[in-house]
Amino acid sequence: MAILGDEFMTLRLRLSHPTLAVCASMLVIALASGCTGEGSDPKEPSAPASSPEQQKHPSGTSGRTEERLGRQVQEALGTEEVSDSDPLFIEAGVERVSDGFHTEPELTRGRSYRLAVACAGKGQIVLSVAGKDPVRQKVDCDGVPLRQRLTASGAKVRIDSEAVPGSTGMVAWRLDKVDK
Repeated sequence: MAILGDEFMTLRLRLSHPTLAVCASMLVIALASGCTGEGSDPKEPSAPASSPEQQKHPSGTSGRTEERLGRQVQEALGTEEVSDSDPLFIEAGVERVSDGFHTEPELTRGRSYRLAVACAGKGQIVLSVAGKDPVRQKVDCDGVPLRQRLTASGAKVRIDSEAVPGSTGMVAWRLDKVDK
């Protein structure tokens, strides 16, 4: 097998014998199968590149830490086993602090609701509730839930959180109707 280059540096493959074509084909197959991450012994599983504890999110929080903090904020708000069949429950969720959460639930005008937000990790988030009377306040990422009562003045209310620079962890929210 000979590799020739022309003046434009384009590589060309020239095979001088049919056996070389077979060898080249086998080499391509060997190289392609070697890139699959399989070990040399098919009975032996290949090791992952890194374990979940070592995998880091760009925010600097490990997967295991995110799981722990996620459970912590869900437990603080009682959302780990929330049921859609609960007539007072509207919505809930959990996100990374660095990603924030953004929701625009459809609420009944004049009805009262209870918003609960918990952040666990390091730093603070800024909670924004855009409605008739916009609210913007900082919440510490200490795992303690902030509870706030809302009265819907329109069909849509926008609720957002964003990380204060340098903050890491998990944030959860829960929105329920207030029982009259």
